[in-house]
Amino acid sequence: MDSKGVSRRSLLQYAGILGTASAITASLGACGDGDSSSSSSSGAKTIEATLAFTLSSGFDPMLASSAVATTVNQHVFEALVDLDPITRKPYPALAAALPTASSGLTWTATLREGAKFSDGTAVTADDVAWSFTRALDPANASLMASFITFIDTVTAKDSRTVEFKLKSRFSLFAQRIAVIKIVPKAKTGDAAASKAFDTAPIGSGPFTLVSANATAGVVMAVNANYNGLRKAKVEKITLRTTPDNTARLNDLQGGASQAIEAVPYLDVKSVSNGRKVDEKQAFNQMFLMFNCAAAPFDDKRVRQALHYAVDTQKLITTALQGYATPATSYLDEGNVSYQKASTVYGYDPAKAQALLAAAGVSNLSFELVTTDAAFVKDSAPVLIDAWKAIGVTATLNTNPSSAVYGTIVPGAGFRVLAASGDPTVFGPDVDLLLRWFYTNETWTKNRHRWAGTPAATECAKLIEDAAKASGAEQTTLWKKALDLIADEVPLYPVFHAKMITGYDPAKVKDFAGAATTGLYFLGSSRG
Repeated sequence: MDSKGVSRRSLLQYAGILGTASAITASLGACGDGDSSSSSSSGAKTIEATLAFTLSSGFDPMLASSAVATTVNQHVFEALVDLDPITRKPYPALAAALPTASSGLTWTATLREGAKFSDGTAVTADDVAWSFTRALDPANASLMASFITFIDTVTAKDSRTVEFKLKSRFSLFAQRIAVIKIVPKAKTGDAAASKAFDTAPIGSGPFTLVSANATAGVVMAVNANYNGLRKAKVEKITLRTTPDNTARLNDLQGGASQAIEAVPYLDVKSVSNGRKVDEKQAFNQMFLMFNCAAAPFDDKRVRQALHYAVDTQKLITTALQGYATPATSYLDEGNVSYQKASTVYGYDPAKAQALLAAAGVSNLSFELVTTDAAFVKDSAPVLIDAWKAIGVTATLNTNPSSAVYGTIVPGAGFRVLAASGDPTVFGPDVDLLLRWFYTNETWTKNRHRWAGTPAATECAKLIEDAAKASGAEQTTLWKKALDLIADEVPLYPVFHAKMITGYDPAKVKDFAGAATTGLYFLGSSRG
């Protein structure tokens, strides 16, 4: 492994290559003690829902970032502090109360009394300290590590008390620690144990995983050992998984599912018979990502040109029936910390052509790689037509995310990607969102390959300086980073899509759609 990079093993884990559906299913089948309670469940004791993505990874929370895995993990695991998946407000989960600061660099958290993992073992402060230390260990290449770089040490002071020592002040500490879900040290103590845990996770949340399969979906049952505030109100949750718009709509309209993710844009107004549609502006974006190490995309003017060439409002109307907002910043306009970027890519084909000419580029042609997310697939032909109008030729190559990030993007021939991305599943604050795409080496070094450039170095410094600041100074530093990213566009949104959730309020109670990917049933019950 390159000491500055990400090992091939961890990259494959991220893309879902190691967490194969067969391994997950086999492992869970051997330990699924939740099956007995769920097999006798009546319909009134089961929530059935349909997600818009298929399972493409395992569940180890220090590595999992796929849409399905992060949805499941919100039900199965707890952090000391969790973010409500709907309101995004922090609340004490595994902790008895929000952590307190005894000084600017020392924080203390106390576990709730009697907390247990789903296998019946007690959750201890040692497990908490281990979960953070494990994620911070570079050898584990955790996808969460870049979110908690401000932490120096985590120590168990006694069986229920954990002390954090920080390297520098960080004003978002109490909510940021939500990215680290607590895992049992006894089940994740070495590489072999962690590999097994990835397919058969054990958490302290209100549900436990019974089965998971890339085609059949996911089944969760009640964790009988859970003693927190968000007790399960159903015995089982069944999550079907499909990117097929028609299949999801049929599940809702036909009554097979009480809720579905990503109602097809063409069908929003046709959802009827008492069913509701919950529409929320989201960060969820379609971005263009370039291989910034390969000519001519190592010249930001070429990257800018492809953005200026797109009539984004036409794209949104054509591909998303208006259910999106053109990007005016890396942040969506629904974010409480939104700031408009100094560069906004309005439709300007003449400027696009001028930028290409200034860069000395003519007769540009490349392969446009896309993931198979529905709104990305629908957008691709519009992008290709827009580029054709300025003399640029793009051919289309659409694949599942696992193939895109596991094989195509790491390849030497990769140039341009259109895909969706939504790190707000981990948290909506600006620092976290900036770190995900612009300091995380999986993205900066292995994907858009912007790492090492003067602009990338400056961007990383702005993000780090902002993390140590607060108030107006922090806001100003974030604005500088947002402006730099908008000018450089190594990876940058074309639009921010709206999340459209469909559900039957007569059959699922205390449920609302989220402004992130996924469906969340913490506290929900059947009608």
